[in-house]
Amino acid sequence: MNNKMNDKMKVKLLAPALVFSALFTACGSASGNNASGTAGSETVPKTVSAAPASSDTTAEAGIASGSFSGFGRNVISVNSSETVTVIPDIAEIVYAVRTEAKDAASCQQKNTEDTAKVIELLKSLGVEETSIQTSDYYMYPIYNYSGNTQRITGYEASTALTVSKIPIDSLENILSQSVEAGINNIQSITYMSSKYDEGYSNALKLAMESAKAKAQALAEAGGCSLGNVVGVRENSNYSEARYTDNALSSKMRSAESLAAGVEDNSSIMPGEVSVEVNITVEYLIQ
Repeated sequence: MNNKMNDKMKVKLLAPALVFSALFTACGSASGNNASGTAGSETVPKTVSAAPASSDTTAEAGIASGSFSGFGRNVISVNSSETVTVIPDIAEIVYAVRTEAKDAASCQQKNTEDTAKVIELLKSLGVEETSIQTSDYYMYPIYNYSGNTQRITGYEASTALTVSKIPIDSLENILSQSVEAGINNIQSITYMSSKYDEGYSNALKLAMESAKAKAQALAEAGGCSLGNVVGVRENSNYSEARYTDNALSSKMRSAESLAAGVEDNSSIMPGEVSVEVNITVEYLIQ
């Protein structure tokens, strides 16, 4: 009986020892892992030191994802805009022959004859046939709405001509003689420059110089050195330099005001046309 009690007591006494031994062994194995994993403990500093590299990689990826050039490197991206002016030397007129008659056939015939006179005049003044285009035509009845009855009292027809590539020096003479030939409505006068391509190229060169100056300033401020260009994007739309003289065309809506305006040598004042460009340039930084 005493032996059995002694055995039970031994078991009870051994249980805490076994638990303590198990815990000690677990901690030992954990610390042993750390100790035996010397390479692992060395990896920790590497991992820590790799964190900035990972951060840099993220930054580079961010730059690359925002970079239209596709370079996975550190870049400076700058926008640049420049404007140059060119002197217009070409004009485009949109004007019309407007006629009225009692019946539709007579109205159309008179309008056709007056339009033909204007076209022949333009050719005689040196305007090429390819520069003359019939851009609009209409004919509709004229109604009298007096009283309770709607009556057709006549017809109105209009043929619009777009005349392009007119030398500025010839514009006043062409307008004046066109009125005498039958033109009685001016819709628009547009000025353009044959030097547009040259002006656009010059503006692009200036924009590149400006972009480099901006990038250089940013690199110096960031303690970096500026590398080569790795990407250029043209943001501006290439279009023929032009502007419409609405004031003049409004002043010359009728034949009478047109004639009066053309007699005034100061009525044709094309001024200058602005040629604008906008680009984005990317440079490597070191």
